[in-house]
Amino acid sequence: MSAPLTLDGPRLRLRPWRAEDRAPLAAINADPAVMRHFPAPLSRAESDAWLERIEAHFAEHGWGVWAVERKAEPGLVGAVGLATIPWEADFTPGVEIVWRIAGARQRQGYAEEAARLSLAAAFGRIGLGEVLAFTVPANAPSWLLMAKLGMRPTGTFEHPRLPDDHKLRLHLLYRMSRQAWMGSARPERAMA
Repeated sequence: MSAPLTLDGPRLRLRPWRAEDRAPLAAINADPAVMRHFPAPLSRAESDAWLERIEAHFAEHGWGVWAVERKAEPGLVGAVGLATIPWEADFTPGVEIVWRIAGARQRQGYAEEAARLSLAAAFGRIGLGEVLAFTVPANAPSWLLMAKLGMRPTGTFEHPRLPDDHKLRLHLLYRMSRQAWMGSARPERAMA
């Protein structure tokens, strides 16, 4: 497997993870505001375990959920990228696009820029046929971003890793095909 991809956008760099990213990632994952649409904030051990799964995904595929930093200033902004879905549903196997941006860095367009870089790589160098995204109905910023990216809503599903009576069990499902991405007039394709 070749070295993991690094993606550069106008303001951001999506890069492989480093040891010094663990503490700032743990701070993002522990922030109740950032994690409000997840079952709970993550402990340091849970955050480290998530990062270990991300690193294992990179080792297997050469791509995954990247560390996001601003080119003009060092420091972790968040985690954005692609991940194989590790559970079964009627739309799996599949690859999802995910984003998690530090609370102080939200509403600055970083999730959108990083997501566009990720999609360009997904449908360019990586060669995926489809990318999925999902979130709970209450997470309007995420599903609005999915729509802004050109993903289309294709229904709802009950998240199989949450109990039947969990308030976050219902999820919206969005999809984008490679054909739809390549057929759209997106200058980001050149970044892939």
